[in-house]
Amino acid sequence: MKNRFFNAAFLLTIVLTLLVTGCSSNNGETAESTQAKGNPEVSLDNVPERFANGEGAKIKVIRKIGGDDHTAQFLAGAKEEGEALGFTVDVFTANGDTAKFHDAIAQGLEEDYDGFIISHGDDEATVDAVQKLVDAGKSVVTFDSNEGLAEIGGVTLTSQDDEALAKLALDQLVQDTNGEANIVYLWVDGFPPMVRRNAVYQDILANNSGIKEVERFGVAAADTSVQTQNAVAAMLNKHPKGEIDAIFATWDAFAIGAARAIKEAGRDEIKIYGIDVSNADLQEMQNEESSWKYTAAVDPKLIGAVDMRLLAKKLAGEETPEAYNLEASLISQEALLQSSEPINMVNLADTVEGWGQSTAFEEEWMKTLKEYYKK
Repeated sequence: MKNRFFNAAFLLTIVLTLLVTGCSSNNGETAESTQAKGNPEVSLDNVPERFANGEGAKIKVIRKIGGDDHTAQFLAGAKEEGEALGFTVDVFTANGDTAKFHDAIAQGLEEDYDGFIISHGDDEATVDAVQKLVDAGKSVVTFDSNEGLAEIGGVTLTSQDDEALAKLALDQLVQDTNGEANIVYLWVDGFPPMVRRNAVYQDILANNSGIKEVERFGVAAADTSVQTQNAVAAMLNKHPKGEIDAIFATWDAFAIGAARAIKEAGRDEIKIYGIDVSNADLQEMQNEESSWKYTAAVDPKLIGAVDMRLLAKKLAGEETPEAYNLEASLISQEALLQSSEPINMVNLADTVEGWGQSTAFEEEWMKTLKEYYKK
């Protein structure tokens, strides 16, 4: 079963990666796709004037972080939804390189894009860059980015419901330990979602005196999981059995590293409560010997799709909210192991009710466009 799961997850990751990268250049940017040709038998009478002539739109999706399955799925979701609407969608990931991220935005401003989705722009420079896009008449939706963007009129800030994600995982930890546990906290400052998750963590500590933090670690890098594995291994050497009960990992890259360290040290008495999910995460959790018991998450592919719908509404001149949070779910190892088939990101909805499903911002005219451009 493990081999079948691995093969399925591996093939799925390859498919998603090919979908996202397409014919990519060395800097990770996709070649422009050809404008879709519509079906003349489908009437566009109910479609906003902006799209009624069948010309679509040209969109750029720019993400600061990368190199992980979450990024691949987010970009795939945005690209699939946009192309289904007849848009040309180019994607770019800077793989954590701030300079490349801002260069991509600046370059996009000089090109003929109608709208942008900006992901993980965490610094003040992102606010300035987005302001330039808006001043140039571009429509912008952001994900997990600097909250200062809320001051720019017309921009929508989207995010996972980070407070809910943290609370789901931490409430389960408190329940499982009866409010008495020594824990390791894996977290990194400087990112808006991490700041929000940390606020919940601090509240949980304040309201549960029996939950004690004994160690913490956090770094955002291209090899986060490797650095985390090494850091957790060092912590385990410092604390013999009985001194650590659980790990709260605010990012799945942290959880993966921690799970590897725990396995190598033979310390399966320590349980992991994480945030985020990917095929690699699901594979790890479906190993009966894994310490990763729960993870709270939002479908990253759905995030990309919802962001694209919001952008389409902006281009159509329709009203959009200043902010939108996507609903979180809690995934348990127990539920995954009860499945008769290996679970991956495609069939996770069979185990987690409502996973990957949302009609948020999906207008009737969008359904018409999808039918018009259907292949």
